[in-house]
Amino acid sequence: TIFITVLVLILILILTHQHYLLYPPFNTPASIQHTMSSPPISGMAASIRAATESETFDLAGNNIATITNTIQSAFSTPFSLQGTMIRITFITGAGKLGRQKYDDGAAKAVTSTLRELGFEDDRGASCVVECAGSFKLQHDTGKNLKTVVVFPNIMEEAASNNIDNNNNNMAGLSIHNNEPESLLPEGSPESMIAMSSLQVFERMVASKCPSWSQKKGCVAAIESLKTLLHDVEATLLKGTPLTAAEQDYYDSMSLDVLQQKEDYCRKAMHAQVETTGSITRLERDMLLEQVSERLTKVQTELDDAADKPKKLEKLKSVREKVQQRKEMLAAIAPKAPHKLRHEVEIHKLLKEIMPLQQLEDSKGLLTVKETQQLGRKVEMEEQVAELEASSRGWFEDDEEAFEARLQLCRNAFAAKQKASGGKKKASSGYKAPTTTKFITPGGASRGGGGAWGAKAAKKPSKKKSPSGVFAAMMMDSDSD
Repeated sequence: TIFITVLVLILILILTHQHYLLYPPFNTPASIQHTMSSPPISGMAASIRAATESETFDLAGNNIATITNTIQSAFSTPFSLQGTMIRITFITGAGKLGRQKYDDGAAKAVTSTLRELGFEDDRGASCVVECAGSFKLQHDTGKNLKTVVVFPNIMEEAASNNIDNNNNNMAGLSIHNNEPESLLPEGSPESMIAMSSLQVFERMVASKCPSWSQKKGCVAAIESLKTLLHDVEATLLKGTPLTAAEQDYYDSMSLDVLQQKEDYCRKAMHAQVETTGSITRLERDMLLEQVSERLTKVQTELDDAADKPKKLEKLKSVREKVQQRKEMLAAIAPKAPHKLRHEVEIHKLLKEIMPLQQLEDSKGLLTVKETQQLGRKVEMEEQVAELEASSRGWFEDDEEAFEARLQLCRNAFAAKQKASGGKKKASSGYKAPTTTKFITPGGASRGGGGAWGAKAAKKPSKKKSPSGVFAAMMMDSDSD
């Protein structure tokens, strides 16, 4: 009887377990039910959610339903940006040549969906945290495109950190999380120098370190890599176990290869000074100062070694070599700093800013259309600043040297405008209205007779001082 009872109980348990698998309980947590019921974000919405920098998305070929679903999926929850703001731009229309690619209601679909999600229409919004949860419509007259610019909601820093911590904890459970943390920041110049082969390193020096100062910074970086390797070796010799990162660095590095890279870089520095003379004015002045200090030191040692004939003879030979090097450096004609990597894009933006700057400097009332055009000026100045910052090269830490490169770019743009006829030709992208006239108290009538910038140019002493990146270019355009 007992045996039969046990068998019956086991059979009941088996049947109950199978029923649970086939018909799960209805009190499933809401978070799990939501995950099971809602499909994962994909396509354009996923790309929008993954954005960490300002990006542009083209809505050509998308119908109203697709656009609505994309906007809802992308902006229904705040972005995890940790206190920074990005600009998400949607292209919703184009000129005659590309008009057929876009749905007539694309812009309305974007804006109406954003309003349903709590976003506000703010024509003065810009890429700052305070403008989170807003959008604005723009018409890029230069490219003849209609766009909607969205500044998404962002999570508070504490909530964002919690999400990052949860992601890190989940990453710790991954079977792919066996790689040790590196001693060198991933993607940094030091990491790329350390991990590259000698052949790749030589090509990197030519492209990433074109100036003598940058090559000097590269040598300093290699010396720090050698010091780090010596420290790891010292730790190993003491019998102290290495960490995973230290072990990975020790296994990956070769002191001989690092020395070969340093020798190559020093040789390139020597050739750049004594063979080609490809150094800037700042670099030449710095080298002359170093040689002058060396010459002074040698002369002091000569004065102290008057009673030591052998040392005196040796010091005289050193002084002669140092003097020859000083004369060689003084005879070098300094070269202009190398151009910015994004100079073409910067010049294009500056050309678009010029008529807007003239419009901003003009006095009197502006039409609605002109006010909207001025709204793009701030954004373009921000883009210029971003392009200038991203043009900084490896080991370009000297602010004076980098500012000289920036000024060279601005001077080149000013020279182009002067050669093409100055501001009048550059302002061809903007035309003043010919039908509307405004009369301001104490001022003359405007409109009807040509560009407003021409009138403002007659009284430069009363013109408002320009501001921003474009203003800096204009004020310093004649400097050397």
